[in-house]
Amino acid sequence: MDIATIIGVILCIIAIGGSIMLGGSIMIFVDIPSVVVIGLGVLGAVFLKWPMEVVTKVMQYTLKAFFFTSVNFKETIDEITNLAETARRESIFALEKVPIENAFTKKAMTLAADNRPPEVISSILQMEIDSMAERHKEGISVMDGIASDGPAFGMLGTLIGLVQMLQNLSDPSSIGPAMAVALLTTFYGSIVANIFALPIKNKISKRSSLELMNMNIIVAGTLGIVAGENPRLIKEKLESFLPPKLREGKSEKTEE
Repeated sequence: MDIATIIGVILCIIAIGGSIMLGGSIMIFVDIPSVVVIGLGVLGAVFLKWPMEVVTKVMQYTLKAFFFTSVNFKETIDEITNLAETARRESIFALEKVPIENAFTKKAMTLAADNRPPEVISSILQMEIDSMAERHKEGISVMDGIASDGPAFGMLGTLIGLVQMLQNLSDPSSIGPAMAVALLTTFYGSIVANIFALPIKNKISKRSSLELMNMNIIVAGTLGIVAGENPRLIKEKLESFLPPKLREGKSEKTEE
């Protein structure tokens, strides 16, 4: 679970909820017409923009902001180095029998053990990387669209409220509810964009870049093994992917 996301959600709730409660009752910020405009409007826009198979993954993208698998670059490099030592000590064909948890690493070692040419290995693994990157881009695009739609429907709700208010200026009792719709839809739209969609978009983007980096480390290590390079040389080459503080033997976990 991503502790940073949990902390961020809590701080946002305290900031907004605390500000509301210090100024009066929280119930004055509850308006059903505004919720309908934002909720159904944004949901409808998602259905309009994306096919059903993408819409059904919105919850999956949302959960990625809270749950993830850690990527430890040092562990990846150490594993590749150990595999290189196995290939050098026994043979490259022995890599196929080594138990490997990571599916991408397993596939890379299988290709190497099959004695495939380096360009074929690189091409197959790159297609795998590109495919994963496209899947992540889809989630980023969906959240980016929701971030745009929230304020947009907030503005539409504001216009609806203003029209209703102007149509009933002779009735003072209708001005308040109409003005509430006008203002609260903008408020709800901003919450959807800035506390939900944009943070999730940024989380997916960051974790995607980290996972891509991890996969590129695996590819580079695999090609080094196939080329018969010294395991120590392979390790030095792979550590060039890391910032200096991680090259000094410090292990640091990062998010996927």
